[in-house]
Amino acid sequence: MKTLTTLLATGTMLMAFALPASAATATITGTLIDKSCYDHDKTATGNDHKMGGKDVQACAAACAKKGQPVALLTSDGKVYTVKGDLAADNNAKLVAHMGHTVSITGDVMGTGGNASITAADLKMVSK
Repeated sequence: MKTLTTLLATGTMLMAFALPASAATATITGTLIDKSCYDHDKTATGNDHKMGGKDVQACAAACAKKGQPVALLTSDGKVYTVKGDLAADNNAKLVAHMGHTVSITGDVMGTGGNASITAADLKMVSK
């Protein structure tokens, strides 16, 4: 009986960890950044930025076109990886907006360094 109880408890715990947390719909405003470059250099927040000590024009757009992860950086420093239709086809809908301030309404999941927003559209706020 003790073994059965242990197995049931273990199975319940595994199922709880395997199920994704429910997403909350929210509108987030921030700057679209190349997440890979930003992870290496927190000053790489525009389309043009330094990589390897050299100024690189349109670095964020070039990386986005290659399918690198694009993220939304908020004014309070939170980073949300953009997923879903917006990130489809090597970020086709995002490339022209790299380094711009946009608002994205979508399903937000995760916290800290693992936060993401899954959406289909964005609204331009400023260049």
